[in-house]
Amino acid sequence: MTATTDEPDVTDVPEDLLDADGARIESASRLGVLGTLRRGLEISPEIARGLWVTLLLASLAAAGRVVVPLAVQQTIDVGILADAGPDAGRVAVLASLAAGALVLAAVCAALVNVRLFRSAEAGLATLRTTAFRHVHNLSTLTQNTERRGALVSRVTNDVDTVSLFVQWGGIMLLVSALQVLVATGLMLVYSPVLTAVVWVAFIPMFLVIRFGQRYVNRAYTLVRERVGAMLGAISESVVGAETVRAYGVSERTGRRIGDAVEATRSAQARSQVLVAGTFSSGVLISNLVLAVVVVVGSLLGVGGGLTAGQLVAFLFLVQLFTGPVQMATEILNELQNAVAGWRRVIAVIETPVQVAEKPGAVTQERGSAHVTLRDVRFAYPGGPEVLHGVTLDLPARTKVAVVGQTGSGKTTIAKLVTRLMDPTSGAVELDGTDLRDLSFASLRERVVLVPQEGFLFDGTVLDNASYGLREDGLREPLTGPDADARVRAAVEAAFAELGLSDWLADLPDGLDTAVGQRGEALSAGERQLVAIARAYLAQPDLLVLDEATSAVDPATEVRIARALDSLTAGRSTITIAHRLSTAEASDLVVVVDQGEVAEVGPHTELVAADGIYARMHASWVAQTR
Repeated sequence: MTATTDEPDVTDVPEDLLDADGARIESASRLGVLGTLRRGLEISPEIARGLWVTLLLASLAAAGRVVVPLAVQQTIDVGILADAGPDAGRVAVLASLAAGALVLAAVCAALVNVRLFRSAEAGLATLRTTAFRHVHNLSTLTQNTERRGALVSRVTNDVDTVSLFVQWGGIMLLVSALQVLVATGLMLVYSPVLTAVVWVAFIPMFLVIRFGQRYVNRAYTLVRERVGAMLGAISESVVGAETVRAYGVSERTGRRIGDAVEATRSAQARSQVLVAGTFSSGVLISNLVLAVVVVVGSLLGVGGGLTAGQLVAFLFLVQLFTGPVQMATEILNELQNAVAGWRRVIAVIETPVQVAEKPGAVTQERGSAHVTLRDVRFAYPGGPEVLHGVTLDLPARTKVAVVGQTGSGKTTIAKLVTRLMDPTSGAVELDGTDLRDLSFASLRERVVLVPQEGFLFDGTVLDNASYGLREDGLREPLTGPDADARVRAAVEAAFAELGLSDWLADLPDGLDTAVGQRGEALSAGERQLVAIARAYLAQPDLLVLDEATSAVDPATEVRIARALDSLTAGRSTITIAHRLSTAEASDLVVVVDQGEVAEVGPHTELVAADGIYARMHASWVAQTR
């Protein structure tokens, strides 16, 4: 009987069974607003770099805005209403000074913008890079707890929400806060009574806004989650478009995407209703305050407490005060949106890396690759144990075939040998060293995995094959004016040594043939040929193969088989065998049954032993006749 599939994907495990030791990416960090901002600045310190200079410039920009009220007051009181009559010269001087101050303030505001944009982009680039690298450091188990589209959304869409706030809201918050302080100081000079009226009117609104921000924050957090889910559903349906069409489930898929879009729309609308409510309350109170100031100020003016110029200047100052307060409600809402996005990115970055390089990891010399498994046990998060004390000794330069029924644990062994996962207990050793003690650079140099379906990046055959090329394969550093020519020559030589020159010549543009996204311009078998060439150029000591000939035409199967013969010659090989013809051609066959090693030995001995392998082989022979 032929084994055709591997272990269940971790996404099949219920969420409530996933443990909390890093096997699951949280939907968002649980930090508060200030905690999120502090953690965000720790990750992206560039955002706060040179902040004191920016604050100084912002202070000058804010001070420039109060020049107009001062100029108006002086123009009215000592220019227009002077005791000796209007003084046009004084008015002209005051207007000129005010214009100069406004120009200076505008220059300072522009410099603040430039500095914030530069620091924000530098910091957000660090945030994106850090999140992207961390995603790649996470184990496949952890990555599989979230849809790929939703995971990409965290590094792109969610960071964009942070970018919008830092670049726009950041400067507005700085200038507005300083403008409120400066305006308050001048209002106190003109009239402490009117200043008290203004603050007493606004204090309740500040309390309401602070209370309302909790609900706005929850609303925006839900929006970010809904957007991620929507992008995940859309991405999944686009990648699986062929399957959707083949099974005629376009309508069902459309409904699923429609539900995701509707959920996003509903969350967005709910958040905007809250935003509109808080913003409208700010506008209403601002207008009421202005009306009260006019009434109280007029009474004070009649009583001789204020001059006409001072009252007009105060009204200007109230506008300078209320404008930022109204803007602050919108800025705080954008802040909540940014914090929601920031939390989702931070949640990714703070997801523990289960398969990590330990401090002081060692580097191994290249060698023959002797693999040993010592009492290895493994369980997927929250699930039952799938390997039960597996012990194996796989000699160097041996072709090993691992066979077994579906779900027997054979693919888990391959993932452990390549250290895509770590065992729950026990050890996997390479030439006597526990894989957990090896540096990743040394491990990836010595061990290469060729999956059942070769993944290709958008580019050419040359681009994809040369991913595996190491500088020592060129015998010279991969630099210099002739580097491209040497890379091309090395890739051409690899295809020739694998016996694939004739296939390469049949491609429309040879090595320069575009493979398309995910390699979809090539057939499955052709993608696998490129993947084999890529592995050949890597020149590993140990090859782990997930047999790749189960879904290709006979001619391509022959090509792949010949290429694999060249690829595996003289090096250690572990193949997850779906066809027992692979086991027949191997030096050693490992039979895995229900998470345990049931039999080990050469093909002929196992057939003669009349055990599990013999029965599998007999069934397979009967099917192939």
